[in-house]
Amino acid sequence: MFIDETVIHVKAGNGGNGCHAHERQPYTPKGRPAGANGGRGGHIYLAASRHIHTLQDMAFKQQYSTERGMHGKGSLKTGKNAVDLTIAIPMGTVVYNDETREVIADCIDEGKPVLAARGGRGGRGNAALATAKNRNPETVEAGGQGEEKRLRLELKVLADVGLVGRPNAGKSTFLSRISRARPKIADYPFTTTEPHLGIVPAGKGYSSFVVADIPGLIENSHKGKGLGIRFLRHIERTKVLAVLIDATSPDPEGDAKILLNELAQYSEGLAGRPRCLIMTKNDCFPKDQPLDLPLDWLSMSAVTGDNVETVLKKLAAMVEETRTAT
Repeated sequence: MFIDETVIHVKAGNGGNGCHAHERQPYTPKGRPAGANGGRGGHIYLAASRHIHTLQDMAFKQQYSTERGMHGKGSLKTGKNAVDLTIAIPMGTVVYNDETREVIADCIDEGKPVLAARGGRGGRGNAALATAKNRNPETVEAGGQGEEKRLRLELKVLADVGLVGRPNAGKSTFLSRISRARPKIADYPFTTTEPHLGIVPAGKGYSSFVVADIPGLIENSHKGKGLGIRFLRHIERTKVLAVLIDATSPDPEGDAKILLNELAQYSEGLAGRPRCLIMTKNDCFPKDQPLDLPLDWLSMSAVTGDNVETVLKKLAAMVEETRTAT
């Protein structure tokens, strides 16, 4: 199950209380203050992992908490800090404060911990509270409260190339041809209902890159038609867009305009990305009747493999150009 958005509740541990105690000495009814500080409550961290691909685990377990710190003890024995908790999340997850919608972190670096909720500090014992004016305080501090938050997690997959097209444009067939990804393929609309990632291995003259396939777009997707545009967040980070157009369509150029308009309605930045327009299913036409391609368009057949290598070289070159530019 692919889950790309969920809300979790995190509660860091409270700090341990400070201790009220005195040294025990012969013939001295009340020795020097010897109450130690309490330990810190457990922090809660989030850390991106390349081994997790959806927010499914967080959707089913939405409550996370840590223990409180140990209380301070006599004889100046400081309370032990509580154990911290690290929650593994997919790379590319954006973390929001669900109440304020403030972005807390964009987790794109693998293993880099992000502090989600801070544990309460340990309270001071009477030994730490002693001053020159009050050498024998009778008070101690309670441990601090651990932070408690509702966090909204939204996954935006990390890929170099995003595949965009109308339903049944051949995106999934293309992805299965160029990578080991195995999205569902069928001859009816909206076969793809969730994003898929595929790694294109290095070829002759180009380096490996990652491709993301999302469900097809139709006219007025930005108004919620079809599967809407909620999956477009998964190609927001891509460097290049591969716009796939079905060659058997009555109006391929009109289809391209619809797709680019839907992208613009979602994000002008996304619509302005470098893009390669590719006409698919050229195997549906006789070889002696070449397709009438608009300027700068490519054509291919993901079924037969015709011209796929040319398309990959073009996409790889565009990806490399954007990497060099940044």
